[in-house]
Amino acid sequence: MRPTHVVFVLVPRLHLLDLAGPAQVFSTAKDFGYGYDVSYVAESDEVVTAQGVPLRTQSVWPELDPGDLIVVPGWRSPRLSPESPIGPEFRQRLRTHHARGGTVASVCSGADALGWAGLLDGRRFTTHHDLTDELAARYPRATMVRDVLYVEDDRVITSAGIASGIDLALHLVAVGRGAEAAARVAREMVVYARRNGDELQESAMLRHRGHLSDLAHRVQDVIDARYADKLPLAELAGEVGVSERTLTRIFTTATGLTPLRYQQLLRVERAEHLIGHGSTVESAARTVGFENPRMLRRLRSRTSV
Repeated sequence: MRPTHVVFVLVPRLHLLDLAGPAQVFSTAKDFGYGYDVSYVAESDEVVTAQGVPLRTQSVWPELDPGDLIVVPGWRSPRLSPESPIGPEFRQRLRTHHARGGTVASVCSGADALGWAGLLDGRRFTTHHDLTDELAARYPRATMVRDVLYVEDDRVITSAGIASGIDLALHLVAVGRGAEAAARVAREMVVYARRNGDELQESAMLRHRGHLSDLAHRVQDVIDARYADKLPLAELAGEVGVSERTLTRIFTTATGLTPLRYQQLLRVERAEHLIGHGSTVESAARTVGFENPRMLRRLRSRTSV
């Protein structure tokens, strides 16, 4: 299968972490064999970051397919310029890629570039809290969503800025390559992440990965990969070579959940994703491993999910 190509558009005075965070996610996913290629384009041969680090890049775009991704990191902007941060050719690149079925994302003030390209009109979006009022006024045909880490609307994905670019990238890896892949990347990056986005308000997979128990992480790896399967406690205990009692004690201490409850949260989150993309409750319930859709309805109604 052809790898997903992720292209970062570099704007002068961009924030290093707006770029480096999501770039690290996708490059780590590539190292693990999950099928990503990463490249960088700019309108000049050298871009100086807000932190003073010069970056050498190219202005020639790679060939992109609908399954590929363009990301515009944010730049230092106490107030946004009245002029577009990218020229007409790059704006057209963003529009064309989206029109062909591709995904376009931004970090922080990168949403302004998407707005200049006309991709925010009629859609919900977010940005860094310092810029929400300004961008809401600049793009009145769009709907600003405040106090979230990222928002996804019709393949236009915007994030709050700085470290939230990591949450955005992990979300995209989870959707594209599965929960296990995203958890593995997050663990490699030593990330304690809370994916508070538009579609998945909190990710159990990452919210309960901030502990230091290797045994609990190994059990979570198994559950992440096989959350739709029946996973008896005895089978999980055998996977890590401990008794059921020891597994339950260590897992609950580390995550605050029993293994079953953790699996249920993963199932519900995946079901919510499917329902949000047009699946019926019954179909989503079967896909994620619930034998009876009533169980999914009951778990969805819990405010703790």
